Amino acid sequence: MRARRRSPTCGGSFDLDRLGAEVAELESRISEPGFWDQPAAAQPVLVKLKTAKNTIEQWEGLRRRCKDLREMAQLLETESEGELERELLDDLIAFHRELERVELRTYLNGERDRADAILTIHPGAGGTESQDWALMLHRMYLRWLERSGFEAQIIDFQEGEEAGIKDSTIEVRGDYAYGFLRPEIGVHRLVRISPFDFNQRRHTSFASVFVYPEVEDLGEVEVREEDLRVDTYRSSGAGGQHVNKTESAVRITHLPTGIVVQCQAERSQHRNRDMAMKVLRARLYHRQQEAERKKSEALAASKREIAWGSQIRSYVLHPYTLVKDHRTGHEAGNTQGVLDGDLDPFIEAWLRMRREEPSKS
Repeated sequence: MRARRRSPTCGGSFDLDRLGAEVAELESRISEPGFWDQPAAAQPVLVKLKTAKNTIEQWEGLRRRCKDLREMAQLLETESEGELERELLDDLIAFHRELERVELRTYLNGERDRADAILTIHPGAGGTESQDWALMLHRMYLRWLERSGFEAQIIDFQEGEEAGIKDSTIEVRGDYAYGFLRPEIGVHRLVRISPFDFNQRRHTSFASVFVYPEVEDLGEVEVREEDLRVDTYRSSGAGGQHVNKTESAVRITHLPTGIVVQCQAERSQHRNRDMAMKVLRARLYHRQQEAERKKSEALAASKREIAWGSQIRSYVLHPYTLVKDHRTGHEAGNTQGVLDGDLDPFIEAWLRMRREEPSKS
């Protein structure tokens, strides 16, 4: 029996009129005398205007595609099944996926959601076990970033003594990098049969992930030279023998706060210093925001001890396979797929939860 077709609807609750009015208001502000005299104040307005215009363009494009799909569906009411119906089905699937992607971006309305990001990974207690787990997370995020179209640069990569890593810092560039990575902040727990245990016992390991928004306007965070201690050393990371012959790696300590950042990604000491300063500004900005928000419950939870009871997500490889997010309840049985970078369902679940129940995020 032939299934009844239902034409796609092109309405929706998204208010383009309201967004259009917002664009008009922002353009009016830009045209005011003296607007360009204060670059620090102008930058957020320009970013907001660009975001609003892009959103309008995306939704109008979706409406045009929806209209075309409706016309095709109506044509099929009087035509026999065949190539046109298969084409409509393929187009509907692609349209639905694009609609979900655009809808998710409307959830990213935080002050820094659109910014580039700095992703850091640290192993918890447990030595080699946790360091190996941190390396697995490092690879997982690099794969997700690649499949998601973000540009990633490894700023710092400290190898463990036997296996894994002691530390990893990645700069992520692309639209909404911080907004999409923010759901990953917290402690990640791994349960598996240890490859380092001769007796093949089951081990539990922890590693923490944190994400900072990059600070574009240098005026937002004051960093005085007298507050910095800059040390140089030979790089121990990848890059060939040349890297180890010169003291190109840079470590910067911010004396008032005790924050330490380092970079060894480049062969040039000057470029490593610039990159380390970028990380330092991001961390100082985050510290400043934390103070202003009085360490909100969400941030306090994400900074808890890297141990039992504080994890946001568990990855179980034995005695069964399951990845479960403890905040949203979202689960996936294909653990290898998740570790290969299939994180979108987890990120989307968190964004939807945050949209519907802000207090839980």
